[in-house]
Amino acid sequence: MIEIILILLAPFVGGLLYGFERIVRARMQNRQGPPLLQPFYDMFKLMDKQALMIHPYHTLLGILHFLTLWIVVALVICGANLLYIVFLHLFSSLLLVVAGYSVRSIYSHLGANRELLSIVAYEPLLIALSVAFFILYGSFDIEVIRENKSALLELFPLFLAFLLLLPIKLKKSPFDAAEAHQEIVGGVEIEYSGIFFEFLYMAKWLEYIFVYLLLFLFAGDSLLMASILGVIVFLGINLVDNATARVRIDHLLAIVMGIGLTLAVLNLIGLSYV
Repeated sequence: MIEIILILLAPFVGGLLYGFERIVRARMQNRQGPPLLQPFYDMFKLMDKQALMIHPYHTLLGILHFLTLWIVVALVICGANLLYIVFLHLFSSLLLVVAGYSVRSIYSHLGANRELLSIVAYEPLLIALSVAFFILYGSFDIEVIRENKSALLELFPLFLAFLLLLPIKLKKSPFDAAEAHQEIVGGVEIEYSGIFFEFLYMAKWLEYIFVYLLLFLFAGDSLLMASILGVIVFLGINLVDNATARVRIDHLLAIVMGIGLTLAVLNLIGLSYV
């Protein structure tokens, strides 16, 4: 029953987290910032705007991207198989890429290209994380991982690699090249409007829930450690976002795959000898 309630409230909680993040970023920039519920005000404004449909498949792919992400979050909450979840999350991301390629906008194509390259950069890290938990606990089931003690020390190199993944998924500097409003006007989002854009907007909220739920796995059964990790990473990600400039997509690949994948592989090799 509790799991069902959490699943249904996931988009709402993600919206609150996004609203709180905007307040924190504003304080870091010495300004007041919007109210906590501003994401929901934005959502209601989008519902009143005229919705233009480029073609039905483009619209359907955006909606499916949101629904698939919601299922991904639901599976994490229910403690399902982590490896299956990673591949389903990959599928949801690819839906957005295909949507970007399905229209003629050059900005949408550029956004899809960058999103696809971003997937190439971070997806091996998610797979490596799943394999590492399996080596430690003999299971891919998130429920089993949560019942064990914290694996932060054993997986510290992978934890550092996971931190490189977060700005990509949350569209934060320096790894927000796939969205890059100043360059490609939002990329794959550009041809969505009104209520159809709202599905992409809410999908971002679900991405917040997804990545932070994965972060909590490093804490195992320790609620205190999960809370501390969440607060530190939340503040750190926003501090880096405020203090850094966007890197080019080729630099993103070089940094995440060069550093992140190296850390992940070394961690897996070390675990195999434990």
